[in-house]
Amino acid sequence: MDYGLYVSAAGADTQTQRMEVLSHNMANVDTPGFKEELAVLQARYSREVRDGTDMAGSGGINDLGSGVSMIDTVTNFTEGTLKQTQGKWDMAIHGEGFFVVDSDGQQLLTRAGNFQVDADGQLLTQQGDPVLSTAGTPIQIDSSMYSMLHKDGYLEHSGGGEWLALKKPKSLGDLVRVGENLFRPLGPLDDVDDSQRRVESGFLEISDVRPTRTMLELIETSRMYEANVRMIQNHDQMTGSLVSRILRVR
Repeated sequence: MDYGLYVSAAGADTQTQRMEVLSHNMANVDTPGFKEELAVLQARYSREVRDGTDMAGSGGINDLGSGVSMIDTVTNFTEGTLKQTQGKWDMAIHGEGFFVVDSDGQQLLTRAGNFQVDADGQLLTQQGDPVLSTAGTPIQIDSSMYSMLHKDGYLEHSGGGEWLALKKPKSLGDLVRVGENLFRPLGPLDDVDDSQRRVESGFLEISDVRPTRTMLELIETSRMYEANVRMIQNHDQMTGSLVSRILRVR
């Protein structure tokens, strides 16, 4: 394949992947507790460097770069702004930690505190997953009776009360996004220290996506994609012109 055509095609494909990541972020700009994804781009080495027949930085013709590729996505866990909603079961963690929910028998983590109470009195996420207490059991509430969420995460209600489970991983890099604003821990979890437990009632943590910046990045990505497509078209035209000249000479 023509080298320039190969580089342009790889560039167009990379920008398509990056646009998908940015579009997903933009679609969740109003999703409580959403954490944006960041596309990680890396310069592509030439085939010879990747195969080990040449060395990066040699300066030879076989050391020409091959454009860029998207090698991964990482999650930005920056804390979002807290927005007051006055919702009775809306909760927001101020500081580190995650709520713990039971999703099909797995303990998953989320920062989205837009909870609800069902007819049986269980505290649930919007997807219907039970929110867990520090004892690892679903939280049960009689919504018709008195209840109050204290700032340390103690949910007082008729008949006693329960502590909301607030957990954190050893490293944020140990969390894998599994959809529905949930993360699966790859390693053991720690309890948030008692002195650091801060939960606001009637508040939600808004998405950490910055819409203006994300829109600008979408425009930039779209233009870079278009530039790569134009380069593909130019290479195609030049190749066609070269073939026509060869045929005329013959």
